[in-house]
Amino acid sequence: GCFVFKPSPKKTRVSQKTANDFRERNDDSEDAELRFVTCQSLWNQIKSETEQIQEDLNTQLFDNLVSFLRRSHSECQEKTTEWTCRMKSREIPTAALILGVNVTDHDLTLKSLSEVLQDNITPYIALLEAKDCPGIKNLMQKLMGQLMNCHIDVDSLEDEDYVQVSQNRIRCSMTSLVNWYESVTKKTDSETPSKKRASSSRHGQSPPVVVIFKDMESFTTKVLQDFIVISSQHTRELPLVLIFGIATSPMVIHSLLPHSVSSLLCIELFQSLSCKEHLSTIIDKVLLAAQFPFKLGEKVLQILINIFLYHDFSVQNFIKGFQLCIVEHFYAQPLSVLCCQLVEAKKRANSLSHDQCENIRRLPSFRRYVESQASEKQVALLTADSIVKEVTQKLLEDLHVYHENYVSVLRCLHVFTSSLPKYPLGKQIRELHCACLENRVWETEEYESSLQLARMLNKSDLVTMLQQCVEILVSSSGKEFDKTVEKLKEFLTQFQKLEAEAFQEQDVSISSQKELRKKTDLYHLQKTLLELKESRRSKKLTKFEMLRFEVVDYIDSLVRSYLVPADHKTLHEILYFNTASVLRAHLNAAPRIALHTALNNPYCYLKNQALKPDGGSISNKAPDICIVYKLHLECGRLINLVDWLEAFSTVVMAVEGPHADAASSDQVDDIIHARFIRAVSELELLGFIKPSKQKTDHVARLTWGGC
Repeated sequence: GCFVFKPSPKKTRVSQKTANDFRERNDDSEDAELRFVTCQSLWNQIKSETEQIQEDLNTQLFDNLVSFLRRSHSECQEKTTEWTCRMKSREIPTAALILGVNVTDHDLTLKSLSEVLQDNITPYIALLEAKDCPGIKNLMQKLMGQLMNCHIDVDSLEDEDYVQVSQNRIRCSMTSLVNWYESVTKKTDSETPSKKRASSSRHGQSPPVVVIFKDMESFTTKVLQDFIVISSQHTRELPLVLIFGIATSPMVIHSLLPHSVSSLLCIELFQSLSCKEHLSTIIDKVLLAAQFPFKLGEKVLQILINIFLYHDFSVQNFIKGFQLCIVEHFYAQPLSVLCCQLVEAKKRANSLSHDQCENIRRLPSFRRYVESQASEKQVALLTADSIVKEVTQKLLEDLHVYHENYVSVLRCLHVFTSSLPKYPLGKQIRELHCACLENRVWETEEYESSLQLARMLNKSDLVTMLQQCVEILVSSSGKEFDKTVEKLKEFLTQFQKLEAEAFQEQDVSISSQKELRKKTDLYHLQKTLLELKESRRSKKLTKFEMLRFEVVDYIDSLVRSYLVPADHKTLHEILYFNTASVLRAHLNAAPRIALHTALNNPYCYLKNQALKPDGGSISNKAPDICIVYKLHLECGRLINLVDWLEAFSTVVMAVEGPHADAASSDQVDDIIHARFIRAVSELELLGFIKPSKQKTDHVARLTWGGC
């Protein structure tokens, strides 16, 4: 796959200018600032929740790495023979961290790991990237610069082997690094007892030096080999630990390093959590959580999931897409001011203005609601704002209650569908959620197949599922599930009573099978099988089978009652973002259209009033490449460079004519000629033209048709 590495974003606060821009784009709305504040508050809550989820999911992995680092350099002291200790001291403890192909998420994971190690193991940590380490000299410069807390500019140090630390210049070599480590540890030993005790309790007396290779596959073989071989000669003086960030497979270590080098490493594998499991947790605890009123529609959610599954597997990009949906919803939907917690939403609904009441009346779901009312109620809803405010409060409460009940029943249904052998509705809860949002799930063939499979489950599976459903509904915030919990517990009691009878039926079936085995004659065997078949057809259902059908039918009734698609609920437009076309335009790049728009109409991006299009004419104030591009659109397959230059000069001289006295005409021609050559070269670089072998003074046009 191809991955784009964007510059690391700096921590910036939302300035007053951002709020002013939001108000300018919504100058026709009286509550733009309140919508902006609500949007900002909602995103901050979601961001903190996703960061906490990320931390919780990585806890086990980080604990294992911390344990590995703690025992990495203490094993030599536990060895019984000097020879074993000497052989062990030549090996560098190495953690091979398998992070997966979601490369864009690696940076955040490794930064979190670095913080955990700094808090628990050692203050000496360096994170190295392949793009900063083309050679061993650059790698040592970066390594020493990060360990000594000094800024290293690789470009400025291309011809130097030194780093500037305070007033001293230190040569970038492993010997210098060993000397620095010894001086730092001695300085720690000479501190006051209280400071020494505090630091040793966190990091120990001789904390290791941890070097993290963020993207091991991108490092050149020679750089890795040289660094490992040099480092292995100093393991007694420098307790070094390597961590390889691997995106593909641990076999890449042996493909990059020969055996003579890999034998110098004591490698232990660590596996991070699957990105699919991470995404499922995000959807379960953020998108389906009742504490966040904002929700995604089926098409929008499907776009984000498809980008995740078929492009990058990046959870961070999924969260960024979710953030984009929030911003677009609060910008485009005037009633998104009501997209907040229920108590606050009721207060705001009670203070709606007349224009906001009119916006509510224009909602398609509210129109359907009005049409379903009696004629007198319809007149009141269409004329009286007070009635609209009152009804809006009730409908918003119904919408919040609907979502709480929806999530609980969805999880119960997921307990059943995820245990089936073929997963007709998908194994993950996100797949089931999309199916329920799309249409009435009970009308689909997949749902019918799931019911048929559920009617063949054994008793132990059914009891386990019912117990899980009871736990889900008991912990649910919904207030309508008391009778449902009692009914499920009643089913569990009935299954317990049937246990003895089930054993008896099992004994009968075993005895009949034994009798069947005794009849070895083919004629008698066929006759007995036909009799068994006929008896099964006419046989009544057992109590267990009847109870199993009853349980499945009851779950089916819950699904039909609570898993109604969100777009069937009134005022769903306030909480649900359904504009998939807007999201698709933002996320699915169309580079040719964007490039044509920028060159043909630069005002679209530059917002310069002088560049506004004027009846199809070519503005002489446009950038040179835009002028050249518009002129090339008027040409055929081959473009004469001389004619092209004359046309360009004619357009440009329309504005530079009054200033022609400042320089001679030859100088002006040379400047215009240079500008033309540069613009044509830029067009060739963008792929619009190429040199022609037919005529030396012509170029061939490569693009045709409109965008």
